[in-house]
Amino acid sequence: MWILGKGSLITAMVTPFKQDLSVDYQRAEELAAYLIEQKSDGIVVCGTTGESPTLTENEKLELFRRIKEKVGDRAVIIAGTGNNNTSASISLTQKAEALGVDAILLVTPYYNKPTQEGLYQHFSQIAASTKLPVLLYNVPGRTGSNLLPHTVRQLAEIDNIIGIKEASGDLNQISEIARITPSDFVIYSGDDALTLPILAVGGCGVISVASHLVGPAIKKMLISFFEGKIETAIQIHKELLPVFKGLFITTNPIPVKMALRYKGMDMGGFRLPLTEPPEDIKEKIKSLVSCL
Repeated sequence: MWILGKGSLITAMVTPFKQDLSVDYQRAEELAAYLIEQKSDGIVVCGTTGESPTLTENEKLELFRRIKEKVGDRAVIIAGTGNNNTSASISLTQKAEALGVDAILLVTPYYNKPTQEGLYQHFSQIAASTKLPVLLYNVPGRTGSNLLPHTVRQLAEIDNIIGIKEASGDLNQISEIARITPSDFVIYSGDDALTLPILAVGGCGVISVASHLVGPAIKKMLISFFEGKIETAIQIHKELLPVFKGLFITTNPIPVKMALRYKGMDMGGFRLPLTEPPEDIKEKIKSLVSCL
């Protein structure tokens, strides 16, 4: 499920909230089913796009359970169980495994700014606590820590660490990871706008935000690339670039949640410290959606 057309498009799903900002579990189930209809091969539940820092452990576990029961027979369900506390990550990972999720996604610890040795110990100890496949997630612009290629190579030697979601924005770094890790170690783009360039240097797909809105087109771009139809893939990339850029006009997941609202799929508001965007940003997002 992890290479080429099988597992190439994974959506980092937003978490729907009710008016009182409690989790809307029914709407989450409906969104998961919709995303699969829109060509997603897998779903990340409670990743950072799902506002994981403001979800309680019980909320996360209930989302893992419900999404797995709803669509787990049709898609890979990846639980976002990483945070900046190693022992808490281990505990949540083990509880997620007991619920039957298919894999886990571990973000680099935020705020702590660990050394490379600290990052190695963090990820290796979580991996040792579970039999599930593990995907690393490097997003230094959000966490303050950059998981460097030599550390990724060391982690790739651990049997159940199978790949990485790379959102450093550094193609040199991503190319180096592809060069020094085993051929079966998978690299997902963590940045929609860099998906095609990352495919060109050895990536296998994307863990996407934009697939909430343009999943079929992204899937077509991926398949076109894998089938050697490079010009088609390039053209789709160019057509989608305004969407990719527009969904990061302000802090993720604010734009994608607003876009879904304007598309008639209201996923609710935001838990503080995230807030509704100002009117000028809303108008830009509304304009973006009107062109889809």
